[in-house]
Amino acid sequence: MPLNIDAINASRYQNKTVGQTIEWILKPSASLKERTVLIVDDILDEGVTLKAIHDYCLEQGASAVYSAVLVNKILDHKKPIAADFVGLDVENRYVFGYGMDYKGYLRNAAGIYAML
Repeated sequence: MPLNIDAINASRYQNKTVGQTIEWILKPSASLKERTVLIVDDILDEGVTLKAIHDYCLEQGASAVYSAVLVNKILDHKKPIAADFVGLDVENRYVFGYGMDYKGYLRNAAGIYAML
């Protein structure tokens, strides 16, 4: 199947353990108009950032937007968005490794770890 790969980088945590406002670091260079988009993300936590990226893609004219996350954090309240594809559901703990960081570090940890 023909496809293009592009990047988008939006951060709510900015190397902290609690979220703030979304900072748009990089937006896709390719047009999203009439395209099917798959957003691939490390973790679906509160869902605020993924929802903003999803909405941005639709605003740019994407015909369909799907999301895949490595980790979905199980919370006791409803999130503003659900991932279409989930690798692993985890408890509500701070997790890091395999691309997820702890205060900007440990993204390269060879495993998924949780803070106590």
